[in-house]
Amino acid sequence: MEEILRAGFAELGIPVPPGAIEALRTYYELLEERNQVTNLTAITGEEDVARFHFLDCAALLHYKDLSGLRVLDVGSGAGFPGLVLSILCPAVDLTLVDSQQKRVLFQQDVVSALGLENVRCIHGRVEDLPELRGQFDLVISRAVAHLKILTELCMPTLKLEGVFVSMKGPDPTEEMREAKRACHVLGGRAVRQEKYTIPGTNVTHSLIMVRKEAPSPAKYPRRYSNIKKNPL
Repeated sequence: MEEILRAGFAELGIPVPPGAIEALRTYYELLEERNQVTNLTAITGEEDVARFHFLDCAALLHYKDLSGLRVLDVGSGAGFPGLVLSILCPAVDLTLVDSQQKRVLFQQDVVSALGLENVRCIHGRVEDLPELRGQFDLVISRAVAHLKILTELCMPTLKLEGVFVSMKGPDPTEEMREAKRACHVLGGRAVRQEKYTIPGTNVTHSLIMVRKEAPSPAKYPRRYSNIKKNPL
């Protein structure tokens, strides 16, 4: 795993702080242990976790410096991408939100085991947490929902000039088209797409970045059932 990570970070052009490789090894061991008793991820084994979780999550750092930013990870699952980003960029102020308590408990165990600072793990749904509104410089979400749904969930939590990043598969063109109205309604004005290949593979993924340039109307986000039934 260590060799895969070092080579992958070098290929992505991402600096590795002291102790980060060792921390990711510990994270992997905790993930494998917990995954035996509760389903956290379908991706298992050293090579696949190193490439398709750790390096895939880390790719964001090639495009965005997170140092000193307040970052929210929505639907953070087993901590991807948020905890990986925190390990590689200790200066980030990170909040993770997930609706399943078992995932949040695992996140908390990782944070405690690794001594990660400035990391909060919240059990809940982002649309039910009004205290998060307008608080973040960057909001990220990886493999959670369709972009038009994520846009309504995530954009209201951003400060003006903040950026929402959705980590998607190889071709999100149709999702971007379908989410165009939602982005506009929620204050998103500048949208760009970046593509990257996961080191050591032929798998290409995408980052969709939406800059918030206008306030999100107060009536958003709606309850999740309403968002899903009648997306913008």
